[in-house]
Amino acid sequence: MPRGIPNAKRDESAMRFTSFHVPLAPNPKHVGSTYLKSESQTLWSRNAARAGKNKAVADEVSAPSGVEGRRGSKVLVIHPGSRWLRVGRASDVTPVTVPNVIARKQKEAVPEPVFVPNIIRPREDRKRGHPAFIPQPNDEYGISLQSDDPRVAAITISLRDRMRFYKLRVATNAANIASTFNESFKPEILPEENDPFRVNWISTSAKEYHVGEEALHLSDPHSLGYVVRWPIYGRTFNARGYPSRQLILEDVETILRNVLQEQLDIDSRSYKDYSVVLVVPDFYDRFYVRDMARMLLINMGFKQLCAQQESLAATYGAGMSNACVVDMGACKTSIACVDDGLVIGDSRMCLSMGGDDITEFLYVMLEKMNFPYRDVNLARSYDWHVFEDLKARLCTLAEGDVGLNLYDFVVRRPGKPTEKYGLRAYDEIILSPMCLFEPRVIEFDNKRAGKGPIPSIDVTEEIVEQTSDHVTQAMMISTQHLLPTALPKPILVQQPEPQSSLPASGPQTPGIINPVQPSPSVPQEGEDTVTPTAVPSVPAAAPEGSENQAPETPEQTIVDASTTEPHNAASTEVKPVAPTVTGDGTADAPMEIVDVDDGDTKASTSVTPAAVQVQQPVLFQPPQPAPVYPGGFPIDVFFEASKLPLDVAIFNSARASGGDEKIRKYLQAVLVIGGTALTPGMAHALESRLQAIATPLVPNMEKVQIIPPPKDVDPRVLAWKGAAVLGKMDGVADLWITPQDWDIFGMRALRERSFFL
Repeated sequence: MPRGIPNAKRDESAMRFTSFHVPLAPNPKHVGSTYLKSESQTLWSRNAARAGKNKAVADEVSAPSGVEGRRGSKVLVIHPGSRWLRVGRASDVTPVTVPNVIARKQKEAVPEPVFVPNIIRPREDRKRGHPAFIPQPNDEYGISLQSDDPRVAAITISLRDRMRFYKLRVATNAANIASTFNESFKPEILPEENDPFRVNWISTSAKEYHVGEEALHLSDPHSLGYVVRWPIYGRTFNARGYPSRQLILEDVETILRNVLQEQLDIDSRSYKDYSVVLVVPDFYDRFYVRDMARMLLINMGFKQLCAQQESLAATYGAGMSNACVVDMGACKTSIACVDDGLVIGDSRMCLSMGGDDITEFLYVMLEKMNFPYRDVNLARSYDWHVFEDLKARLCTLAEGDVGLNLYDFVVRRPGKPTEKYGLRAYDEIILSPMCLFEPRVIEFDNKRAGKGPIPSIDVTEEIVEQTSDHVTQAMMISTQHLLPTALPKPILVQQPEPQSSLPASGPQTPGIINPVQPSPSVPQEGEDTVTPTAVPSVPAAAPEGSENQAPETPEQTIVDASTTEPHNAASTEVKPVAPTVTGDGTADAPMEIVDVDDGDTKASTSVTPAAVQVQQPVLFQPPQPAPVYPGGFPIDVFFEASKLPLDVAIFNSARASGGDEKIRKYLQAVLVIGGTALTPGMAHALESRLQAIATPLVPNMEKVQIIPPPKDVDPRVLAWKGAAVLGKMDGVADLWITPQDWDIFGMRALRERSFFL
């Protein structure tokens, strides 16, 4: 027995077959140690004390210089986005804004760039010169739904209803007038000396990569051997076009290093002297945050890091403590409620639509109006820039601005003279931004095509994965009508055999088919049933290849008997049966059964053994287990919630933050930021639609208020300015993470030093 350990006993349970002596648990009354019982003994405190000593020594060494920089001059604020990267010192007034794009030279053949459409397209024979809707002859506000593009016509109906409410006149023949003018317009050639905004195109280059504007100024990246990529899309990395996550991080790091060197004059040797405030999305991807933190701290070697969410940074920039922040970017629109400096996790929403969808929808609408510039390819950077400029100058959400007006635009192409075009448009300028409130024209499935998760080597961290990482309460509220309370089960129905049928050989085998609309009259018990005329030789089976198809709704898991091929092909009549499963959403759909009788309409007395064998009762096997999406739900809650109209998503976000009082509180302080927020009439459009939703649902609801950004502050940089304010505060000292902390704790360091992980 070890000496000095009184009353030590052999552990007869777990350590029975060893000679190791396990001492007793210590008596807490006799423990006199104070290890880790105070804040000063934690690793964070020791690292901070060590950093303070090193700083004091450095200050003594540099004391003779007597020069002290401005507050925040050693703090970098980085806000990466889908289209733009904003970087700057916390002491700067505005950040440096560059396109978040890179063009890399490749030795192998570069594929031709292809534009992935995210907006519905009309038929090939009706792309140009055919209006999307047909006006009613007797009503100037009327639109016929029997149009070539019913979804576009539905948006036009919503616009005409609002114009009728505001008593605004409608030009019924405006579409034909504008189409005729655009078709006959000839461009004007501008001399190079008269074009103050001419572009110096890059026609030859041997550089390994081009970043930002240089990448967009390549005359023909395909022929020059460059592949152009945007490394960030929405709230995470852009998996489309990248074979591995490491290549994405390499491009992000290259863009950031280039911007710091050329725009801010900060070389890599000075990184160790700078702290970084990283602005991350509200509904963040944990792997995105982890990889960005590791890149900044380990690969680039910055002094320390602090991560903050966009909504919280926006409230700092606007000087507000409580608000419902709506960040409308290029590819996504994020919504979150901030309560006293903390983002309410359950109120976060992320919509898969933004300014790029408005740009593309404007292109589709103007193409139907005989857009005068006919050689348009949105995969080319200069053609995309033409419609970005038109969107910024033309689009509006104010119904009073709708009119048959004349506009002009300039096309600059490499190797060709500058051309100036004229354009007439009517309600296309307001229908395009209305896709945010009527997202039925957006192809959401195309948005996530090719953007699956990129495999990572170390996909686990020392943080327990929570359901809130994938699904929030606001998303659950938005998709509750799609979540069934119970899945339908196969039903076995016994049919009384007719007088002329075969001898008793067990119940008949029903074939369960896909649910359809129920018949208004259901046969009651005792009524005559339909005599079947088809004789199948085998039980009904699922269609071929159905196990590889992910069902979108629970009804699709039911076997379809209509796909079976009986030997005696004939018509089988269907008898509707009342559903036995009730619930919300699609689970309420009725099911139908087909009664299959082995025999002809004529009586038969001679049967074969094979026919008798078919008569045995057979219950369909349960369907293959449906795919389980993140959070353990039968549907992709995040994807389905990303299709919501903007006004409905804002109301659901406020609804998920609390009761009626919270809803009133946040709907009276809606802060709209981002580039799409610059659309004229956006505030009034949101106010009127939110008021119409909230008034009948929320008791004592007052007027909905859209809070504008502070005076002379661009809403596109408001989140960056809020993060810069945070970087200059004394309280941020408790939020810094050093490379040493990251080496020891990893992702745990970010969790213990932030409020949102």
